[in-house]
Amino acid sequence: MLFLFTSDEDSRMLGDVGRQRQVKEAIVMSQRLIPISFAIGLYLASAPLALGQDWSQWRGADHSGVSAATELIDSWSKDGENLIWRADFTGRSTLAVFDGRTCGIGRVGDGVDRQEVVSCWNAEDGRLLWENRFNVYLTTVPFTRAGWAGVAGDAETGYLYAQGVDGHFWCFDRQGNIVWEWNLGEDLGRFSGYGGRTHSPIVDGDQVLLSVIGSIWGDRAAPRHRFFSFDKRTGKIIWITTAGTGIKDRNTQGTPIVATIGEQRLLIGGTADGWIYALKVGTGEEVWRFHLSKRGINTTPAVRGHMVYATHSEENLDEGVMGRVVAIDARGKGDITATGEVWRAPLLVGYSSPLIHQDRLYLVDNSANLLALDAQTGEEIWEHNFGKVGKGSPVWADGKIYVTEVNGNFHILEPGAKGAKELDAEHLTMGEERYAEVYGSPAIAYGRIYFATEEGVYCLGQKEAPFSSASAGSAMASNEMAPEGAKAAALLVVPAEVVVGAGEAVEFEVRSFDALGRSLGVVPATLALDGLKGKLSGNRFIGDPAAGTQTGKITASAGGLSASARLRVVGSLPWSENFDGFEVGKFPANWIGIPGKAAVQEVEGAGKVLVKPRSRIGVPRANFLMGSSDMADYTIQADMLGTVKGRRRPDMGLVNSGYTLDMQGNHQRLQVRSWAAELRMAETIDFSWEMGVWYTMKMRVDQEPGKTVIRGKVWKQGEAEPAEWSITAEDPHPTLSGSPGLYGYSPVEIYYDNVKVTVSK
Repeated sequence: MLFLFTSDEDSRMLGDVGRQRQVKEAIVMSQRLIPISFAIGLYLASAPLALGQDWSQWRGADHSGVSAATELIDSWSKDGENLIWRADFTGRSTLAVFDGRTCGIGRVGDGVDRQEVVSCWNAEDGRLLWENRFNVYLTTVPFTRAGWAGVAGDAETGYLYAQGVDGHFWCFDRQGNIVWEWNLGEDLGRFSGYGGRTHSPIVDGDQVLLSVIGSIWGDRAAPRHRFFSFDKRTGKIIWITTAGTGIKDRNTQGTPIVATIGEQRLLIGGTADGWIYALKVGTGEEVWRFHLSKRGINTTPAVRGHMVYATHSEENLDEGVMGRVVAIDARGKGDITATGEVWRAPLLVGYSSPLIHQDRLYLVDNSANLLALDAQTGEEIWEHNFGKVGKGSPVWADGKIYVTEVNGNFHILEPGAKGAKELDAEHLTMGEERYAEVYGSPAIAYGRIYFATEEGVYCLGQKEAPFSSASAGSAMASNEMAPEGAKAAALLVVPAEVVVGAGEAVEFEVRSFDALGRSLGVVPATLALDGLKGKLSGNRFIGDPAAGTQTGKITASAGGLSASARLRVVGSLPWSENFDGFEVGKFPANWIGIPGKAAVQEVEGAGKVLVKPRSRIGVPRANFLMGSSDMADYTIQADMLGTVKGRRRPDMGLVNSGYTLDMQGNHQRLQVRSWAAELRMAETIDFSWEMGVWYTMKMRVDQEPGKTVIRGKVWKQGEAEPAEWSITAEDPHPTLSGSPGLYGYSPVEIYYDNVKVTVSK
């Protein structure tokens, strides 16, 4: 659910206002460890930053990986030469440098204190301005992969955008306060698997654009790769586009970019089905697609003129070899087939994104070879090896290429006509134990080079050079407005996707666009309900509280065009579900994470129950979430039965406010935990239970001063409920809210029945 906060530490939400105020206050008290005030007048007086000054997001403010900066350093030393400042930090992604600040996301803490952290430093002297620490939960991503995605900044508002590995998506103001927030996993079905690959947000005009793999509900229930557009100020979803027909990889990191090709401003990016897609930025409408790989894409394309350069290192479509670089003519309409391909080269470039400068395409392959290709023909001009593992993307500035290497190396290369010259290489270590991992790319801003490593954040440059973050213009693109007289060709209903409580109001607006996706502004339209119980008053929808939980659409029509927005309305507690009202093969339409993983079946002796079968492919682990991420102070209960085949036994349990109560079959244990991969907060007891026997599980989560208390109990179905809790755990870093749900790890079948969610007394 979208959370909106105001700058005076009060808060509001598209949902329960009172509850969200409590959540905000708790966040401020328990999660902001170093709130350091800025001089607000300094920021009000500063103009937006110019191209070449900021490096506000992945691949720079203009998405090119090229900086206009000059007089940059040729060498440096971790012992002091051209090292302006260093800050203690553990990060693996590219920094954003904008608005006089350097910002990044990483990991911090040990044991129960392990968390993801978003930090901002003064770009001039490295002084820590603020940091926010957040719990990671309902994911199997390991601690070492926290902070995977780069952050993005907006010079106009000063806002910073960051996505955590578990699917939290935050917008921070200059002081580090949360302006708005989405829980993409619990409310929009984002997948979060062990691989940890996470897409970086990018800003264009008034939009924040994000690539997400997951399963929502209804006509977006199928697991797919989707592109999201959020309003950068409010977090409202402007549009969602489903790309492709399937998923080859559940974890990819191919962040898209924005470029103007011809008359159209396009969002261009690779997806989990192995295709490259181009969408109109304004509306999300697909313009063209190109099939590149048999598996998902993990690199960002490069664009020059009407040419798009894309890479991968997976299996090719038409040859039994791995890896390819392709130049695509992006002027085509509809599906681009082989006619869109200008040239190809058989190279393994699967992690580092390409860089184009003048007529050369620079690539870093998986073995840390820097290759220079003729951008017109694809002919290889030269190759230069600079290490062993190539994952960081190269950056061009001041006639040099700055590039990192995973095993602790930072290189400054001078490309020439026939090769590259190594100007400098510095090796970073974790004490004397091992090298410090470097995955991100350099950020060039204010005449300096900024980058993050496992060992710290570095700022390099000429110490005697004057520092200024002021500028005369913004590097961010403005919103594309249609020219006078343009005809309407598409409508959008905004917000396009909503999670809201029953009886709460949502205000919509209808926006019109021309055939090129350029805005014609807000237009009057006729709105109607589709599958929803409630009432419309102008552009405001208020759900019927008596209808409880429901899903449906708001449709709009204007000038012969139509569009719709989707709503998932979360009813008030109590809830109960015994599945008797469902057809065999169906499932609750409003639950998140269930499509393709469980369905109602008729079971002898039990009637209709929800069955999670053995997973044939992939990891057989899933959470079925039935509410919204803002829910708190409730108790969940369900009956469940595990089966056995040979030595295979399931794990099964409940989810409450970000915590899991798990009956573990092979281990014969009962466990309460927060972060599955790390067991940051976990309590485990021996608990003997039988396969083929129904048990009732109950779980309650309470917020107490300075901690969360999680309680669980289990007993055989039909027996009296025990007076005492079977297991109790405490978390000193409280997770404040989260959807109720069912958990299952199913190498064999699991049965669920009689689910109840009630307000805790």
